[in-house]
Amino acid sequence: MKPYKEMSKEELASEIELLRKQYKKYQGMELNLNMARGKPCQEQLDLSMGLMDALTSDADLTCEDGTDCRNYGVLTGIHEAKVLIGDMMENNPDDIIIYGNSSLNVMYDTISRAYSHGIMGNTPWCKLDKVKWLCPVPGYDRHFGITEYFGFEMIPVPMSPTGPDMDMIENLVANDDSIKGIWCVPKYSNPQGYSYSDDTVRRFARLKPAAKDFRIFWDNAYGIHHLYDDKQDYLIEILAECKRAGNPDLVYKFASTSKITFPGSGIAAMATSPNNMKDILETMKHQTIGHDKVNQLRHVRFFRDIHGMVEHMRKQADIIRPKFEAVEQILDEELSGLEIGTWTMPRGGYFISFDALDGCAKEIVGKCKKAGVQMTGAGATWPYGKDPHDSNIRIAPTYPPIDDLKTAAKLFTLCVKLVSANKIYSEMQ
Repeated sequence: MKPYKEMSKEELASEIELLRKQYKKYQGMELNLNMARGKPCQEQLDLSMGLMDALTSDADLTCEDGTDCRNYGVLTGIHEAKVLIGDMMENNPDDIIIYGNSSLNVMYDTISRAYSHGIMGNTPWCKLDKVKWLCPVPGYDRHFGITEYFGFEMIPVPMSPTGPDMDMIENLVANDDSIKGIWCVPKYSNPQGYSYSDDTVRRFARLKPAAKDFRIFWDNAYGIHHLYDDKQDYLIEILAECKRAGNPDLVYKFASTSKITFPGSGIAAMATSPNNMKDILETMKHQTIGHDKVNQLRHVRFFRDIHGMVEHMRKQADIIRPKFEAVEQILDEELSGLEIGTWTMPRGGYFISFDALDGCAKEIVGKCKKAGVQMTGAGATWPYGKDPHDSNIRIAPTYPPIDDLKTAAKLFTLCVKLVSANKIYSEMQ
């Protein structure tokens, strides 16, 4: 089929009439499908059921150094867990703090500490007239929710397949000391599935921020979440690169097992410089005597080492890869050549990013909802939930069963066609 914009008014009117009839059929199916969030499906969660057997009531809960995991202590986490997560994050165990179940909570806590008490003796952010934050877009809505909650002014930075616009970032941080940080999902980014190029990572490590307390919040949420064995994105390790660049304290690097084992019962971690760690522990020692060491030990006993974790993720990929490919195939079959949308084809992570014609995203998502398919709200991938182009839509293929997913993807493409055709037709009037 030729592009909608090249159709005559009569051809487009006929196409719209056909699309409306197809849409009414979907409405009559009384669908109730959810593609709103990037959640693991039941089959993925079932892969981790061995966690429940890794420790039993007669198990030895003593660590290699003699720590009894049932008791108080070990503020930064047990050594075995640091080794396991260190291998996952590509960092030295000595540079890692093991936290509770949520890396998002660690990020919130890190900003809250800087807000109330400052970073390394710098003025607490709550005492400043203004705090600004850089936000690569489209990006992760929960990141933006944290900085919005604290009242920061969020500055959108355009993303590309090699990462965020580094010219813009370098210029902004060098000339404005009220810019205190940037959100980054550097590998298989949310939602586009892009991974930062070597040049992008090196330029991040060599930033010269005007603010001494500027920090890169490096959320490596999808570090080992590959979809393919033979097509995997590679990322330069940021802490080592910062150290080489003479900027060892520039980064807080976050990760968790949330989409590896059980999202509500995993372990989260931060890797950072010794100076940053000392600063963090000064506050952390007043917050807790230690996180859940039994859960840390359970993960170590379940995976044994990084090789066990990598094999576990291969099994996860076997479950979700067909879902990504099914959505990509339907998008291609239904929309290619119409020139009404573009989409990413990631090699890992949890999302596909779709860009509709400007001014169409909210209406597309709304039409999907009316026909029984819930998607991430249009605008969610921008600060304050306001996409100035009203074009970006995040597709989350992992959670629904594949047959339901195919139905939802076909309805989605139908809604894209109907909304786009109506827009183009109205512009012809």
